Amino acid sequence: MTNSQPFRTLNLQLAMSSNALQWLSLVVIIWLQSVSGTNTNFPAYSPQLKELLSMSQVQLNNLAFASDAGKLFGFFSGIAALYLPLWLVLLIGSALGLVGYGLQYLFITHQISSLSYAHIFLLTVLAGNSICWINIVCYVVIIQNFPSDRQVSVGLTTSYQGLSAKIYTVLVDALFFSPDKRAKSYLLLNSILPLLVCVMAAPFVRDFNVGTSKNMEVGFMFMFFVTTATGIYAVISSLGSLPSWLPPLGNAICILVLLLAPLVIPVDTEILGAKKICCCRHRNGGDCPRTNTDNGSADVEGDVCRVEKQEESSCHWSH
Repeated sequence: MTNSQPFRTLNLQLAMSSNALQWLSLVVIIWLQSVSGTNTNFPAYSPQLKELLSMSQVQLNNLAFASDAGKLFGFFSGIAALYLPLWLVLLIGSALGLVGYGLQYLFITHQISSLSYAHIFLLTVLAGNSICWINIVCYVVIIQNFPSDRQVSVGLTTSYQGLSAKIYTVLVDALFFSPDKRAKSYLLLNSILPLLVCVMAAPFVRDFNVGTSKNMEVGFMFMFFVTTATGIYAVISSLGSLPSWLPPLGNAICILVLLLAPLVIPVDTEILGAKKICCCRHRNGGDCPRTNTDNGSADVEGDVCRVEKQEESSCHWSH
């Protein structure tokens, strides 16, 4: 590196953490997509709604449509994403779901008794619309953080929407044993589980400004392997092909482990980053210069610390 090139002393950990956070944002989006398909649980509790409201089959079918009707107003979430922080858009979506499903849960458990068919219809529309707010945040974050691999990233995370029904069913089987409580528990989980995941994910739904990333094939190959394994396990367990000795709680733990497995990539990235930091500091006496791009931002891909074992014994930044 010539003396004429610009230098600025920066914290390498910040750069490596940004790279790890890029992958962590993908994992968080996977979790959001996994719990966002709350409308798939409607058949589980619709018989009790039909009984409480004395609905006809046609009215019940219209109620099933109400959730999809909420998605017709999804453009509101798109407009909000233009002017509001993404974390706020995410929390608004989870709050809409909390209200939409929460009031229905209170009704089906006889905590409130003044809801009519029209009220339930509108609450279902509201709950269906909440899914759009979560999805729009997922798409924006993935496109921002993986600009060169956005098609693959969006396809990968979107595939987890098909896992929602399985996740809720497994949780109900593991946590609620009474047949009378099972239908009600779906509404309870619909209202609180997306909210909890959204609150956890809120700090990570932003653009980490990592630039154009390269050499990410290994990470995506691992993600594809985990996704395929998760899908195969979900299908096999749904067909009743699991060993009889595996209890419902064990099934839930297996799903949880498969959902946590993608964390291997950001953790591994951070560990490798820490090793490079130690290498640079050891070989440079604690100083690690770093180059900048023309606009003043850090060039994450270019500022990779490489140990030249054969040519030289010092650690330098390639740009």
